[in-house]
Amino acid sequence: QVQLVESGGGLVQAGGSLRLSCAASGIIFSTSWLGWFRQAPGKQRELVASITRGRSTNYADSVKGRFTISRDNAKNTVSLQMNSLGPEDTAVYYCAADRIPTMSPSYWGQGTQVTVSS
Repeated sequence: QVQLVESGGGLVQAGGSLRLSCAASGIIFSTSWLGWFRQAPGKQRELVASITRGRSTNYADSVKGRFTISRDNAKNTVSLQMNSLGPEDTAVYYCAADRIPTMSPSYWGQGTQVTVSS
């Protein structure tokens, strides 16, 4: 059974930072593609950042230079460091995984709320 469990969300003031973590089990983590998506109220879910098995990273234009995705294969965790947060970053953030890069991953976490106050 695959489980992805996010942590680290919360309320932060604009300009602040948060670090999200996702602990995975039930998958071959070291060879998995991993992504962080977010969905704000009334908006479509979007891919924020992703990292391949070879540690190549990709970011949405809106977060480039502010967010950093990383993976720890020894701990089966993927993290998202978010700096210079703004109200536009308010959303539910989801960790996702699959064997290959995809906009429709097979496995999802339950989501963690990030709220940025102005």
